[in-house]
Amino acid sequence: MSRLIRGERRSLTRRGESAELLVVGLGNPGSKFAGTRHNIGREVIDELVKRNDSILKAGKEESLVAEVRHEGNLVVFAIPMTFMNDSGIAVAKLMRRYRLSEVKKLLIIHDELDLEVGAIRLKEGGGLAGHNGLRSVKQHIKNQDFSRVRVGIGKPFPDQKGAQYVISKPSKKESQELLFSVATAADSIESILEIGFEKSMQIFNKKI
Repeated sequence: MSRLIRGERRSLTRRGESAELLVVGLGNPGSKFAGTRHNIGREVIDELVKRNDSILKAGKEESLVAEVRHEGNLVVFAIPMTFMNDSGIAVAKLMRRYRLSEVKKLLIIHDELDLEVGAIRLKEGGGLAGHNGLRSVKQHIKNQDFSRVRVGIGKPFPDQKGAQYVISKPSKKESQELLFSVATAADSIESILEIGFEKSMQIFNKKI
């Protein structure tokens, strides 16, 4: 993709400017939840920040934020520091901070039980599939037409509840597959910036 220009110590935001894309990776803060299935969205943001030689910095929006530019436009990568069930609090603040002109410029990355490990899917709007992070986003921004990158984590084991499964850590084999998913999800976001959401969806939704 076109080289992104990273933010240094000062903000890249110009007065009155709106972000071309606000990319938010959902998860839970703290070492207790690091590496769990529920935090896959956060890991994708970490990958994007690393690829662009940028830095996540704490802001007033209850989030860690990295600002970069793509073809002159502001792109924001963010990780809420709220817990998953309160993700919408941070997202609403970020949307105000970066003056999103339309909700589809909000891109949420989240774990998805209904997709097998290794699969990702791009989606515009639609239902929330019982995901508490997405529910919170809808609650606080009063809209569910935001774009998503759904990262498959597979179904819980027969004797395990979904709530337990998502905050557990994957096996060594699964971890390797999820590393691939993180890279693919990051690729999809770079593709969205280059060729748009619709064309990227046609490419990445065909992949296993």
